[in-house]
Amino acid sequence: MAEPQRAKTPAPRVEDGRFLIVEARFYEDIGAMLHHGAAAALSAGGATYDTVSVTGALEIPAAMAIALDAAAAEGRPYDGAVALGCVIRGDTFHFEIVAGESARALMDLSVARKLALGNGILTVESLGQAAERADPGLGDKGGDAARAALALAALKRSLSAR
Repeated sequence: MAEPQRAKTPAPRVEDGRFLIVEARFYEDIGAMLHHGAAAALSAGGATYDTVSVTGALEIPAAMAIALDAAAAEGRPYDGAVALGCVIRGDTFHFEIVAGESARALMDLSVARKLALGNGILTVESLGQAAERADPGLGDKGGDAARAALALAALKRSLSAR
């Protein structure tokens, strides 16, 4: 059965927004596609971004926390962040640990810091699934994660303005 098509919503506008992308480049080609989609969505949303690259998905939450603290200490905090990476199921339990713990740590970080976060870490069965989901012309999960971060940042701005 084919997956139903879903409407792509345009990136919310967060004028002069400053975002952080933390990307894992364990799978270089997948990471590049995810980043391309996220960067395009952030730019379409009126935002700028900085990118930090790490080796794998488990390093993303720690790198994000370090970068967020450094930006705040410089007096230039981020309006939101986007996590990008890929975890492919293998023959061991390692997949569950990496997928679950990176997601848990990102959620903890997001809630504790009230961070507008888009989680674009793919958890897939194969490299083919990853490529289909990462490709900005097909799945565009990097773009989806950036649009989620933009939407949360826009919500935060609108509620803070009241």
